[in-house]
Amino acid sequence: MKNVFKTFAVASTIALSASLAWAAGTHPITGEALADDQTFTYRVLDEASSYDPQLLEDVDSSKIARDLFEGLYNQDSQGNLIPGVALSHTISDDKTVYTFKLRDNAKWSDGKPVTANDFVYAWRRLADPATASAYQWYINVMGVKNNGPVSDGSLPPSELGVAALDDHTLQVTLEKPLPYFPLTTVHTSAFPTPQWAVEAHGNEWTRPGNIVANGAYIMTEYVANERSVRERNPMYWNNDNTIMEKVTALIINDENVALTRYMAGELDQTDIPSGQFNRLQQSNPDETVVVPELCTYYYTINLTDTGNPALQDVRVRQALSYAIDRDIITKNILQAGQKPAYAFTPEATAGFTPPASPMASMTQAERDAKAKELMAAAGVDGFDLELMYNTSESHKKIAIAISQMWKQKLGVNVTLSNLEWKTYLDARGSQNYQVARAGWCGDYNEASTFLDLVGSESGYNDAKYNNPKVDELLAQAKVSADTQPIYTEIEQILATDTPIIPIYQYTANFLMKTNVKGWPYDNVEQNNYSRDLYKVAE
Repeated sequence: MKNVFKTFAVASTIALSASLAWAAGTHPITGEALADDQTFTYRVLDEASSYDPQLLEDVDSSKIARDLFEGLYNQDSQGNLIPGVALSHTISDDKTVYTFKLRDNAKWSDGKPVTANDFVYAWRRLADPATASAYQWYINVMGVKNNGPVSDGSLPPSELGVAALDDHTLQVTLEKPLPYFPLTTVHTSAFPTPQWAVEAHGNEWTRPGNIVANGAYIMTEYVANERSVRERNPMYWNNDNTIMEKVTALIINDENVALTRYMAGELDQTDIPSGQFNRLQQSNPDETVVVPELCTYYYTINLTDTGNPALQDVRVRQALSYAIDRDIITKNILQAGQKPAYAFTPEATAGFTPPASPMASMTQAERDAKAKELMAAAGVDGFDLELMYNTSESHKKIAIAISQMWKQKLGVNVTLSNLEWKTYLDARGSQNYQVARAGWCGDYNEASTFLDLVGSESGYNDAKYNNPKVDELLAQAKVSADTQPIYTEIEQILATDTPIIPIYQYTANFLMKTNVKGWPYDNVEQNNYSRDLYKVAE
């Protein structure tokens, strides 16, 4: 906890002068002159799945939730843990009991204090099968005691290993030691939830006028499929150090339309359309950003009876993977520093080195020959296949390119299926697909955040892949002091079984107005908090 205490001490020192500096129009730490306009407007691709911490299931929703709610810990600009509602924690000698000391000045937006009971309620709610959370499995990832029996309904939520010793002391008991447990508390699923607001408003409790939040911002406006607006929460414990007044997320499905609006000055940040990075880097070099990101783009294959019969043969799945020219995807279509992926876990993951891949060492001509050899061995001479993706020009371009590769090299006739976000999530989650686009960004910076997805019990194992050996290895990794050999073996099994096809490792690439400061460029998880942002005078 030394880093946490050190960071908090610095924050406490500047707090006394922050309000005065802000009133004087300068940044309290850097001394930069601040702009009069402290609003931030950015583009998102789709309507949010939810703003409820225990129900949301996508990256853009999580970004908004990090403004509305605050968990035990936050991250700094490098991704290190810093205090949130929790100031510190202690660990029992057997490393299974964590006791968190909560700050006494944290409040909900309605003025009620944030207490340990709010975390107990939220975590029990996450685990409770009655909640039907798509992220219910995350309580298992956290390793909280009795997570399995509570999640399957064998035990009541009250038996989950989380307890409020008093209003400002939260105790968490784990099934077994988990070295990276504190990292998991940064995820939105672990944020506290106001029981009284949920019970009063049901599914509408996060709407403006109903929402009760404990983060730096409060939702003040929401227009479905158009925009959401959040403004400073005066009850937030560190409100005096928050500079950005208002943040607006505009839903713009077409990335080229978003670019036009950015250039017109309507947006402070937007994604770079596929294939335009090099041009924009030349025309707008100071605004073009590209940094590594803890994410993998992949295709998932439905292995259940509702999937394509041809894909039940592992040789066919392997052939589809070999036939994808990942260099064309990254260098010709995306063109923004993305790396071809031959393993599920990206290189940016802390403490992990992807295993050497035979496929990666081959030329594409050799891969194509291998793909044809595998199809011949499977006795398959072309077949019909449906490839599903959610609405996005980039996803569409990639799907078209890969479908052509499969057609030309393997005789596979691909039908493309484009669905809007929520329909796509439902279809993928209910195995109503054959092959589907997917992407995963780490919930915390450790390889298990990726590899747990292929465990048989994972809520996001949309392939419904089931390999007892993988489950065994994942369990071993939870208690091992040396996880690299275990994770390497899992990746090697995945490369053989091919329930998913890794395609590329993401970069975060976007346009950002030069007067916006405070973005965490060095955090590979790209967990940003709007309270850290500010605009300087131009």
